[in-house]
Amino acid sequence: MTTILDKIITKKRETIADLYERKEVLHTKKHSFKKRSFIEKLKDAENLAIIAEFKRASPSKGDINIDKDPKEQTKMYEIYGADAISVLTDTPFFKGTYEDLAEVRETVNLPILCKDFIVDKIQIDFAKYYGADIILLIAAALKDKELHELYTYATDIGLEVLLEVHNEEELERALKTKAELIGVNNRNLKTFEVTLDTTENLAEKIKESGRYMISESGISTYADIQKVSASGANAILVGESFMKAADLETKMKEMKVSIRAEIE
Repeated sequence: MTTILDKIITKKRETIADLYERKEVLHTKKHSFKKRSFIEKLKDAENLAIIAEFKRASPSKGDINIDKDPKEQTKMYEIYGADAISVLTDTPFFKGTYEDLAEVRETVNLPILCKDFIVDKIQIDFAKYYGADIILLIAAALKDKELHELYTYATDIGLEVLLEVHNEEELERALKTKAELIGVNNRNLKTFEVTLDTTENLAEKIKESGRYMISESGISTYADIQKVSASGANAILVGESFMKAADLETKMKEMKVSIRAEIE
């Protein structure tokens, strides 16, 4: 059965041809972005770190907030306490662009994650060119050889990698790499069902491995924060709740909890 992830990856492989046609742009102007490390932020963090995401739409939710300006929204994220910014750059399914990434790079002074379905090195080149500090690699979308090659390529050019898993088999594969950032996607990318139990179920192995755990998707309430914090998450990635929040400041401050304090 063809899943949503299958459809996204098939379309992504089609759009890579366009990037190769545009690759001359990578040589027209050299950017010398100062490296911003999310890993370094996590080393001394006392609070649950927040990766705040700019996301206009998604396959599961449709349009979320199509009119938001990336500069304005992400500046508010920074002011209200975000530790890093995630920018969707997939166009067909999420209505994002690399230009969004560039605008955010000009606006904030935080580490920036290029959130996309990466299956080719050219995407990593574009992510770096437009200002990313971190890229996302999704275990479910890649074979082991691809996963290791893309991870190595990204780190060799100075990028950090958030390696995303959503079940134990994918986690075992992820832990065979040197990735320090392990993202647990609470949304099953094949069915798009969401449960925070995924973070709980995978937490022990991640923590035992000495990696940093980022809980992704389905986090919108203080109860959700308590659950993932108790599991040992070092950070959360939140998009939809922030993009739709009527009171963004209150929503973000609600999610800033101590990871050193005991969760009751």
